[in-house]
This record gives sequence, C-alpha cells and structure tokens, in this order.
Amino acid sequence: MASMRDIKRRKSSIQGTQQITKAMKLVSTVKLQRARASAERSKDYFNCMYDTVNSILKRIGHVEHKYLASNTSGESAGSENAERNRKKAVIVITSNRGLAGGYNSNVIKLVTRHPEWNKEDLQIFCLGNKGREAFTRYGYEVKDCNSDIVESPVYADARILSEKLLKSFADGEIGEIYLAYTAFKNTVSHIPTLLRLLPVEAGSDDESVEGSDGAREAAAVMNFEPEDAEALDLLIPKYVTSLIYGALRESIASENGARMQAMDSATSNAEEMISDLTLKYNRARQGSITQELTEIIAGAEALG
Repeated sequence: MASMRDIKRRKSSIQGTQQITKAMKLVSTVKLQRARASAERSKDYFNCMYDTVNSILKRIGHVEHKYLASNTSGESAGSENAERNRKKAVIVITSNRGLAGGYNSNVIKLVTRHPEWNKEDLQIFCLGNKGREAFTRYGYEVKDCNSDIVESPVYADARILSEKLLKSFADGEIGEIYLAYTAFKNTVSHIPTLLRLLPVEAGSDDESVEGSDGAREAAAVMNFEPEDAEALDLLIPKYVTSLIYGALRESIASENGARMQAMDSATSNAEEMISDLTLKYNRARQGSITQELTEIIAGAEALG
C-alpha cells in the first residue's frame, strides 16, 4: 500500500493538472463560441456556392475544359503525363496542438485508411502541424505545410493555396484534388469529411428536372456570355477557394468543440481520481493512527 506521503503528493499533482484542464476548457468554450458563430454565418454561402456550381455544371452539356473530368485523364498526353495525372493532392486540415480528443486522428484516418488509395500516389498539403507530424511519420509525401492558416484563416490564404493547386492541376502534375476536414454539425458532433474538389464532374445532356405536374422535363442547357471557357475559368477557382475557406472555418469550430469535450472529460476524471485518493489517504491515516494506538497500548501493558 502506498504511503501517506506518496498519496498526498499524487493528489497534489492531479489537482494541479485539474486546474489546467479546467482553464483549457474555459478557453476552448470562449473560442468555440466565436468559431461557431463564424462557421454558421459562412455556411449558407458556401453551401449555396457548392449547390449552384454543381447545378450549373449539370446543365452545360459536353464542354472541353481543363477543370472538367473529360480533360484530366491524361491518356492522350503520353505515358509520362498519364503517370503524373495519377497523383492525388489531398488538403488535410488538422490543428497545431493536441489535447483535442479524436479530432486530429479521425481526419488523418480518412486518408491513411482509404481503401482505394496508395501512399505513392498521394501528395499531402497539410494545414496544421499535427497532420504534418503524422503523415511524415507514416512515410507520405508532404508537399507543403502551413501551420499559420489554421490559427486565424482568411479568404486570401485559401485563395493562395487554391491558385497553387489549380496551377499544378492545369499543368498535369496532379490529376485529382481532395479536401479532408472535420465538418461542424453541433457542439458535440463533428464529422470527418473527404470531399473531391477537382476534377469537377459535369452532367450529361440528358439531365432532366421534375415539372410542376410531376412529369420529367428536359433541363435547359446552360449558356454562357461571352464564352463558356472564360466563365468556367472565373467560376471554378472561386468555387474551390470557397470550399477550402469554408472547410477551414468549420474545422476550427470542430477543433474547439472537440478540445472543450476532451478537457471536460479530463476534469471529471481528475475529480474522480482525487476522490479516490482522498479515500485512500484517509484509510492510510486511520491505519497509521490505529497502529500508533496499538503500540502505545502494548507498551503500557508491558510496563504494567
């Protein structure tokens, strides 16, 4: 059985840790309120952007464009270009710090445990130090890492990253672009999400919509002014940038929500451990007192 001194020292250590976890929980709660408000304000815009662009692309018919699926196979560009087009760029949004429960590990598992992906075909673009550390340890190619962007994301940062990826995509260095992040549903529910950004899948000519009488009607083909290629050159980069920025906002809210839950659980566990140690300390103290009384009584009887 541990001595009273050891129990008291351990109890004091756990009380100090509890104060830290309680403070971290309060900080995360304040950050969560701000991040949640920001994510909710921007969520409608980004959902509308996603739905609008996909609706447009379903109505454009067969258009040859560098950002559409029909222009990214690389089959007609030679074997070397086809080899490059098998490369997948994956933007992985994690945090710079730990102590956030399964927030970081869950989004990393989306990439490392994907059943159809090979490690050699991936280029990882990490937004957050935890992702960089994990993928470097697993032997993945970490093409770039930006730890500052997840602290306070702005639209300009997302645009810079988007332009870099779009240039690589247009040059044939990569064939697909994915985004791995944690979607914010509510304070206690955070959903690891893998989203393909490029190539954008255009719809076929036989797309139809449901009319007011319930009958299927042919959807009107989308027309562009002045040219479809020029319009898509403006539209798709804004679409990609918006999705990256929206994912950053949701990830920050999810991170703070996960850290708040983790610190709350840690504080509760510390309270239970302190109660258990207090009970053990009292038992050890009572045992010590009983032993001293026994020795005194035995000594008195020996003298008598």
